[in-house]
Formats: sequence, structure tokens, C-alpha cells
Amino acid sequence: MSFLRRLNPSIVPVSPAERIRASVGALLGILLTGLLSRMALGDSGAFPLLIAPMGASAVLLFAAPSSPLAQPWSILGGNIVSATVGVTCALLIEDPVIAASTAIAVSIGLMLLLNCLHPPSGAVALTAVLAGASIQEWGYWFVLSPVGLNTVLLLASAYAFNNATGRRYPHLAPAVSPSASAAGQAASSRPLGVVPEDLRAVLEQYDEVVNVSPEDLDALLHAAQIRAYERRSGEITCEQIMSRDVVTIAPQTSLRRAWQQLMRGPHKALPVVDADGQLVGIVTQTDFMRMSVLNEHGALSLRARAGRILPGKGAPRSVADVMTRRVQSALPETMIAKLVPPMADMGLHHMPVVNHCNHVVGIITQSDLIAALFQSQRTPFAPDGTTTVVAAG
Repeated sequence: MSFLRRLNPSIVPVSPAERIRASVGALLGILLTGLLSRMALGDSGAFPLLIAPMGASAVLLFAAPSSPLAQPWSILGGNIVSATVGVTCALLIEDPVIAASTAIAVSIGLMLLLNCLHPPSGAVALTAVLAGASIQEWGYWFVLSPVGLNTVLLLASAYAFNNATGRRYPHLAPAVSPSASAAGQAASSRPLGVVPEDLRAVLEQYDEVVNVSPEDLDALLHAAQIRAYERRSGEITCEQIMSRDVVTIAPQTSLRRAWQQLMRGPHKALPVVDADGQLVGIVTQTDFMRMSVLNEHGALSLRARAGRILPGKGAPRSVADVMTRRVQSALPETMIAKLVPPMADMGLHHMPVVNHCNHVVGIITQSDLIAALFQSQRTPFAPDGTTTVVAAG
């Protein structure tokens, strides 16, 4: 009995709602594929409206849409390649058993080579061989119809249904920008922590087809790490570790005044608040360097001075011109584990803490977060700090 239990695959059970969603999706996908194929090909019986491998493809497309084996290129490329191989073997090899085995072997090899592995495509190759005399009549038209037509229609159905029911499809690989590439290289140089390059290296060493993409595996690993952080950090909230003596600044404050305050203040970031005290941005040393508006002595750079003299230069003059407007913030009751992704993965060094009215009540630095994560308990700070506001100058 123990051996039989071990044969049961270790698949995480899904909710009843997900089971119903996948079943309804397969029903609609096959139904629409069949009906539209009938409209396109007619009901003469000369060609099959649906081929059996589409049922297996529907399982992947609707029940496991995140699988690399269910992505558009996998099903489209896999089916077309396998159908072409199957027809070729049926036409060139007389013995159906040898033709079938050859078609399967060549199809798998080509799908792996072209990175379009799709298990139901093996059945497509077998179907082409076992069609017998019909293949002599259809020839390579079988590749376009019904195989190509069925594949395109089922893919379109899966795209519409999955996205309409909250399942992202297709799972596109993330675009790699120069900044992201540099960030990835920096992350790879860290002695601790798992980065995507580590996952890819381990999967290559594993040297087997794993039915999950490195990107999804990385996302699952990050989610598990956050869960572990939450378990270890207990009930520690942002309110318990934030600095309350935070200095804010107005958008119209001059750059020189902001720089002076930044150098005098305890933090190397200044939350920017409007006249109503609501958070509208943040300015850091990085913002000043990015805009190259001040030199190392805090005076206006040559570029900024030229902008005051020459028309059309548009040199920044106030905090509003250099601040980061899309600033991430947290609530006092937010668990500190929630800050790990933005501060560790996105490189944020400061996180403003705001109340439900979006008024700044504190700020958390990377040092605050690291110290708190290494403590099993933390005594809440007494709410005796004040918030200082620098007037426009």
C-alpha cells in the first residue's frame, strides 16, 4: 500500500472553483473549435473537424495554462512540426509500425530542438501515420487542416477564456532591459540569496524537462520566502520599527535648500508633501545625481546654470523637477515582511510610512528592516516623535 501511495503524483490540490473553471474552459474551447471548423470546412466528412490530440491540448491550455508546455509556440510549433513529420513518415515508410515509431522519435527531437515541446503533438504525429490511405489523399494539406486550423482556434479560445477568468495567458518571459540586466548582475554578485540565474543553472544541471518555467519558479520561491519572513518576524509592523522623526519637504522648495536639508537630516531621502500634507513624491541623493543639477559642493552645476541663461534648456529649479513621483509607501499596520520585495529586490533604500489619509507619519530604511528581521521580538516605539516640515525656500 505504501508503494501505491508513492505512485500518487505530488500535485498540489486546487480549489473547487478552479476545477470548475478548467472544465468549463475545455468545454467551451473544444465546442468553439469544432463549430468554427465546421463553418470553415463544411460537414462533408472529407476531413475530420476535430482530431483527438486537441483534447489533450485542452487539458494543458485550460487546466495548466502556466505550464511551459501549454504556451502558444509550444502548441502551435509542436503540432505543425509533428504533423509534418507524421505525414512525411506515412508517405515514405510502408510499414505503419516503423513509420509511427519513427514519426514519434523525430517529432520529439525536433520539438526539443525548436523549444516547442508539447506532449499532445506526439499524438498528432501518430494520428498522421495511422490515418492510412487518407494521408495519401490529403498529403500535406493535413498539416494546415485540420491540424493547423484546430490549433489556432483552440489557442484563441484559451487566450480569451483564461484572461477573462483571471488566468494570465500566455505566460510571456519578462523583457530584459539594460537596467534590469545590470540589476541582475548585481544580484548575482551577492553571496547570499537565490537569484534567477541560480535557478536556471540548477535546472540545467537537473537536465530534465521540468513542467514549470524559471520565472514562475522564481515567483513561487519569492512568495515562499515572504511567507517564511512573516513566520519569523511574527507580528512586527511598520509602526514598531519606523523612524518617527522624519523630515518632509514641499515640492516648490529650491534644490539648494533641499540638498542642504538632505545633508543635515538623519536620512538620505526626503518625502515630498503638498499643501495638504499628503505624500506626492520622494527626493533622494540618487535623484540629484540623476538630474546632475548640483555639484559635489551642493552648488548649481554648469548644466543647471546654462538652463537659467539659455532658452529651451528646461533646467530643474525646484524639488518638483527632480523628485520621484511614483513613490511606494506602507501603512503603519503593514507587516514588515511585505517590505522585503520592494526594498530587497527593487533596491529601494527608504520606504515612507503613511496613514490612511496619505500623511507621512514615519520612514523605514533598509537598515531598520534588516535589524527587525533578525529579531524575534521587538518592543513597539512610543508614539512620541514628531514630523518636521521644511518650508519652501
